Amino acid sequence: MREVTATGQTVDEAVQSALEQLNTSRDQVQVDIIDEGKKGILGIFGAKRAIVKVRLANNPIQEAEKFVKNVVNKMNVEAEVTTTVENNHITFDLTGEKIALLIGKRGQTLNALQYLTHLVVNKEGNQYYTVTLDAEGYRGRRKETLEGLALRMADKAKRINKKVALEPMPAYERKIIHSVLQDKKDISTYSDGVEPHRHVVIKP
Repeated sequence: MREVTATGQTVDEAVQSALEQLNTSRDQVQVDIIDEGKKGILGIFGAKRAIVKVRLANNPIQEAEKFVKNVVNKMNVEAEVTTTVENNHITFDLTGEKIALLIGKRGQTLNALQYLTHLVVNKEGNQYYTVTLDAEGYRGRRKETLEGLALRMADKAKRINKKVALEPMPAYERKIIHSVLQDKKDISTYSDGVEPHRHVVIKP
């Protein structure tokens, strides 16, 4: 049962009755007041009971976790999902067999799944979350690869004294490249192109 309509002498009383039926607390529900009721003369004549509709609010984090498990299942991959929440950032960690299927070439499958999960978790729009979807520590390894690539390409740009364009990457990967090279005085970086082909350019 996810929704009940309840009545009471007052709105508060009606809400309380609904919470008892749903076996939950006030912070877990959404309340619609259908009728505020009327006290009536001397509290008796012409009195009208308050009516409320109370439904369990969706927990966006649980919804997103369910979504990830569902997609992973449909891809015939057995994976455990560990969810960590820090402030407004959610990390879903996937571990299990055939995890390479979930990562895809250069993390493209993982990035697509992360983007969809981000949409799912923010669809209600009550609170904004950022999402990281990781699989067997892939994000950490990819970060190291990108940092190495950034330094190599910066050297190349200086050596040939021309700008060097990298392959298209999602925003947070481009950010890794920018931040690795931001303190280098003889190099500048900027993003160019339109999503999904936006890429970093390294310029002497």
